[in-house]
Amino acid sequence: MLSYIIRRLLLMIPTLIGILTITFIVIQFVPGGPIDQMKSLLRGHSGVIGEAGGGSSLTQSTNKAQEMDPRHFEALKRIYHLDRPLWERYLRTFLWYSPKEQSGTFTERFFNRDNWEGFLIFKFGDSFYRNKSVLQLIKEKLPVSVSLGVISFFTTYIACIILGIAKAVKSGTPFDTTSSFLVLIGYSTPGFVLGILFIVLLGPGDGAIAHWIPLSGLTSAGTPGYESWTLWEKFVDYLHHLAAPLLCFMIGSFATLTILTKNSIIEEMHKQYVLTARAKGLTEKRVLYKHVLKNALIPLITGFPIGFLAMFFTGSLLIEQIFSLNGLGLLSYEAVIQRDYPIVLGSLFIFSLLTLVGQLLTDISYVLIDRRITFDESQV
Repeated sequence: MLSYIIRRLLLMIPTLIGILTITFIVIQFVPGGPIDQMKSLLRGHSGVIGEAGGGSSLTQSTNKAQEMDPRHFEALKRIYHLDRPLWERYLRTFLWYSPKEQSGTFTERFFNRDNWEGFLIFKFGDSFYRNKSVLQLIKEKLPVSVSLGVISFFTTYIACIILGIAKAVKSGTPFDTTSSFLVLIGYSTPGFVLGILFIVLLGPGDGAIAHWIPLSGLTSAGTPGYESWTLWEKFVDYLHHLAAPLLCFMIGSFATLTILTKNSIIEEMHKQYVLTARAKGLTEKRVLYKHVLKNALIPLITGFPIGFLAMFFTGSLLIEQIFSLNGLGLLSYEAVIQRDYPIVLGSLFIFSLLTLVGQLLTDISYVLIDRRITFDESQV
């Protein structure tokens, strides 16, 4: 088991290098890079300046601004490292020795982390347009994504497993039919549509029938007297801000997991070992929770890491937009639109790393749940 884990951890390095290599190659062919973005920005400013000046100076000012000064062009290329050869930019993405100071011996400089850059030592560089490091931006956006992703994910899993067990035990009863109808309605309702409905009817706008949903953010920080609130009042305020986004986030997630749990339990209950357990005189609860549930949970664990990451990152984009929550999903989306490559590569690196770690944890969970599963090569 330990050797398997070590092999999987070592395999993550070439996998991450492969993912970043493909992304790096794609970026080289995508039009609208940082230089083009900066040109467009300057043209936009020139238009504003020209309109303010008015008259015949408008066309002249615009044309001058569209022709970027070659010195500025070269300066921009240096800022974005585009003046370096392609192979150097590729290596800088992963690991590159770049001493900032020449003091000290070579050994001291070589083993000083500040003199190295690259994703393999978790140094993702600075954003092109936000004047902050990628790690700092991710750290700032993380509370929103953690709040939405982690809470909704675990709440959904716990609720679905409990409901799936109840539906399997009471299969064919009115409770089973009614709950199936309700979860399918939730599955058919897109989360962003429900979010728009909440904002229109219960948001802070003038046309709302009740103002139950806060304006934006995770807390009411910034409102007068917030600093003097008790810890409990701040916690309630935090839940108040999260309630509507979380409901939108989870509404469509119940059906798949619930039905999967139910069908998995029913399938296990018809197997021979269950009949044997019943023949031994075990109670139905003991058969269900000690024998059936352990095997029925294995299919659910298969989708655990992917489902977690989908809710943690990608799935939050539309909900973040609707409720003005600035999280990692929105940050990544804006980075792609703006061609902010350090953020794109940095977020991709972190997502990929978490996915690989999640898959490893899934494999370990298989062994912990079912002792018959082993990674020992002699058992293959």
